[in-house]
Amino acid sequence: MAFVSVLVALGLVIVVAAAIGAALAGPTLMRVWRRRRITRQPFPATWRDIMRRRVPLTRELPASQHLRLKKHVQVLLAEVPFIGCAGLEVDDEMRVTIAAQAAFLLLGRGGSFGNVREVLVYPGHFVVPRSEAGAGGVVHEGRDVLAGQSWQRGQVIVAWDAVQDGAADPHDGANVVLHEFAHQLDQDSGAANGAPYVGRGALQRSWARVMNEEFAALQARLSRAEPGLIDPYGASSPAEFFAVATELFFERPDALAAERPALYEQLRRCYRLDPASW
Repeated sequence: MAFVSVLVALGLVIVVAAAIGAALAGPTLMRVWRRRRITRQPFPATWRDIMRRRVPLTRELPASQHLRLKKHVQVLLAEVPFIGCAGLEVDDEMRVTIAAQAAFLLLGRGGSFGNVREVLVYPGHFVVPRSEAGAGGVVHEGRDVLAGQSWQRGQVIVAWDAVQDGAADPHDGANVVLHEFAHQLDQDSGAANGAPYVGRGALQRSWARVMNEEFAALQARLSRAEPGLIDPYGASSPAEFFAVATELFFERPDALAAERPALYEQLRRCYRLDPASW
């Protein structure tokens, strides 16, 4: 009887464990099914026209990558609300323009921006308060005028005028959408620190070593007032360095690969893409 009781108890444990596993896997399976259903829908002709006009970088993609980009756009627009601020009414022109640029970051990595909850769109550059502690503990209040922000809570904030400027010239290395969504990749596992998920073990160690060296090289270059490809803003923190480097990786890949080959290689591994070959 004791043996039978043990078997019964073991069976209950297995059933409970299976039920828990199914409950945990359920949302993931449902998400996969829902996304497949979304991407099986025809891509609207109006969206295709918006991408062609507003995001010329999409026209340079190989056919297979272009198809993949459209699927990511469909999922982003289906799952993430785009909210107008300061009286702005967000339309498909804005939503598709932003989503198409953000989707570049997912082309090789796949998946989604797991942390993004909403995209807030201002008509122009917006003002945010700033507090800085000075000498003697005195707090100085100020204001910053920004083109974009990324919050760890899952909000991406962009100025529509900056979005348009960033998309219009696909090779100037300045793109606020790429920049802010790179922060979201960085923030998937916590505060932005310039260390998005690139793999474990040797991959992670290689990323940390090269990015630290490249960050230090940028700071040293600026201290000598020497010109270079990477925007000085990247020297403000490792998180900003990663975001600025991401802009160059997608918009000026040839120049980045030539000037900073080790940095380009790490970004190529991170995004699992080689834009210089397009």
